Amino acid sequence: MNDHQKQFETVIGLEVHVQLDTQTKIFCGCPNVFGKAPNTQTCPVCLGLPGTLPVLNQQVLLHAIKIGLALNCNINTFIKFDRKNYYYPDLPKGYQISQFDYPIAQNGHLDIPIKGEEVKRIRINRAHIEEDAGKLIHDDAGNCSLVDYNRTGTPLIEIVTEADLRSPQEAYDYLQLLKLTLKYLYVSDCDMEKGSLRCDANISIREKGETQLGTKTELKNLNSFKAVKAGLEFESERQKQVVLAGNRVIQETRLWDENKGITFAMRSKEGSHDYRYFPEPDLVPFTVEEKTIQEIKEAMPELPSEKQKRLISQYQISKYDANILIQDKDIALFFEQCAELCPHTKKICNWLNGQLLQELNTRKNTFRDIDLKPQALTDIILNTENGIISNLAAKDIFKLILDTPQSVAALIEKKGLAQVSDDAELTKLADEIIEQNTKAANEFQQGKQNALGFLIGQAMRKTQGKANPKLIGDIIKRRLIDAQ
Repeated sequence: MNDHQKQFETVIGLEVHVQLDTQTKIFCGCPNVFGKAPNTQTCPVCLGLPGTLPVLNQQVLLHAIKIGLALNCNINTFIKFDRKNYYYPDLPKGYQISQFDYPIAQNGHLDIPIKGEEVKRIRINRAHIEEDAGKLIHDDAGNCSLVDYNRTGTPLIEIVTEADLRSPQEAYDYLQLLKLTLKYLYVSDCDMEKGSLRCDANISIREKGETQLGTKTELKNLNSFKAVKAGLEFESERQKQVVLAGNRVIQETRLWDENKGITFAMRSKEGSHDYRYFPEPDLVPFTVEEKTIQEIKEAMPELPSEKQKRLISQYQISKYDANILIQDKDIALFFEQCAELCPHTKKICNWLNGQLLQELNTRKNTFRDIDLKPQALTDIILNTENGIISNLAAKDIFKLILDTPQSVAALIEKKGLAQVSDDAELTKLADEIIEQNTKAANEFQQGKQNALGFLIGQAMRKTQGKANPKLIGDIIKRRLIDAQ
């Protein structure tokens, strides 16, 4: 086969670092906070000064177990830490406390949707606990690099997949579901802008049908899921061109340049032997009781995939609507609270997935930032369904209840938004509209159905949107037919 006719397969594995949401750092009492002045959240322990000893934060261990269970992993009850040795300016000790041969969790999986009702199982090789390094800030103007050690000692979980992903899109979908799962656990804010969730990607190519893995490169500096997808797409194509040109892919670490849309070499890729792992002498190995793991398992929340299936089954809503709802755990809960008060579950979905998300985006708020009560939204829906207010008035009231404690009924009365539904009043209005728009009335009587819409529009304009559009339409139509 000609080289240019070769068919390649992309093989991807991901390493995701997740900062855990704890009050203090992993091995010391420094606050685990973001955004403070550089080098103000440090102590002798996280700076690795002589004579200091680390003490494990119990909450880190409990969060790690919870994550392992959510990813369907086996939890290791034997807990041991190791030193990962390397020198970098933002690593003050010259080593990182991590886990090597006994990670907290192993052999799990996460099922991602691929098409229709199908899912693909992405195997989780391991999830291990470690401490974060500091942060280098490169000052190009001053031709120097500054170091902020505030992040040093922040608790991390590194989640490593097997090389099961076969496209940048699958990698993107995996990361989306992983992030959502972690947020449901309340173990991390997963804010990539703050560095709470960071991803490195290993990618290689091979001819279709091959079982041996090709030479991989590692991509770093991927600061968004969009960047992960774009970086993998570029690197996959770059490797194909290297092979088609008769050259070999070099195992190396490459950085993604978002502005140029390219990857470029950073350094040769290290193997585990380069880090000279050995057991951490300052932390004694210990065991976790099975009882503790069982208690965490029993207290686990409903996870996104499970919630989606239940919402579809219990409330007869579409997979599309359920998928949007589960993207925010608080909104999904709010939906269920509304469904207890109102039978129109599709209407509730439309409001939450449409008008609510639009308002949150406009206001740059999260759902927790607003004070929306289930009774208020269901009152709007029921008033609209019963013809008391128009759809346009309903949207106006929705915006108002986000800013006022008043009830929907009070707002309808105060703003004069109730629709006119009195038959006698609408009949009088219909006659006026017909008399004032004889041309459109005649056109309708001659068979032009669009003319009826025009007449209804005139009625709505005259009443400033208060006329019940269905009723006024029926009355105008009846009066015109009777007049023929």
